[in-house]
Amino acid sequence: MAYPTLIDCADLHNNLQRPSWVVFDCRFDLADAGRGSRDYAAAHLPGARYAHLEQVLSAPVSGTTGRHPLPNPGLLAAWLGSSGVNPATQVVVYDDSGGSMAVRLWWLLRWLGHTTVALLDGGWQAWSGAGYPISERVPEPRQGEFQARVQPEFVLTSEQILSTLGSGRWLLLDARTRERYRGEQEPIDAVAGHIPGAVSHPFQWNLDASGHFLPADELRRRYAAAIGGRDPRSVACLCGSGVTACHDLLAMEIAGFTGARLYAGSWSEWIRDPKRPIARGDTA
Repeated sequence: MAYPTLIDCADLHNNLQRPSWVVFDCRFDLADAGRGSRDYAAAHLPGARYAHLEQVLSAPVSGTTGRHPLPNPGLLAAWLGSSGVNPATQVVVYDDSGGSMAVRLWWLLRWLGHTTVALLDGGWQAWSGAGYPISERVPEPRQGEFQARVQPEFVLTSEQILSTLGSGRWLLLDARTRERYRGEQEPIDAVAGHIPGAVSHPFQWNLDASGHFLPADELRRRYAAAIGGRDPRSVACLCGSGVTACHDLLAMEIAGFTGARLYAGSWSEWIRDPKRPIARGDTA
């Protein structure tokens, strides 16, 4: 059985020893870039490998990019291969923040053409809280043959948004908090607000109180209301830097709305050019 969206702790535990399965720990703290790797060193799922958001899952920042540019596909493919990933691998990703960091690797693998990748629903808290085994051992390198098959239609660029702004060509879903969307606070980026016409849909709305994803039918109801009957292929998700936006993309996939894109540069790239318009308040 392939898992393309979510997997629960029981199913992962039953399959954890399979040689064709690879697990990645994606814990990361935007305010402390070293915390995730320290937490991984202290304890992680048995056999899990650490995927650092800024060292592996992002390219270096430049003067025109957002805070987490997409990684070079060839370099990412080489790293995945060295982690034992090949076309037959079932990949599982997890974090300790409701999936908000691990979704980056979920989406990146799909961008490279690998669809058998699932997020551990409930993450580290669900696994450790249920008493499943944990480990301090770092697994040995494993060689796989991973070939990147980049899906360019998965990405929307700043230029594409700017050239069609106001035309209705794209519906932008903003996964940041409501306060950041409205421009009332901005704890990370230099400018507050949102892209004109973007619709607020915080990624936290995808989760229940325990940090698990809502049932598919509830997600379907919520996203049907958000996109208003549009073809999902005309929808793009964004956030601060193209990471938590993938949470909305995963939720849409669970809900059956397939084909939405990622605005990979997101807000932190949009504001790099002062000529690009911004909006504040509930203007969408």
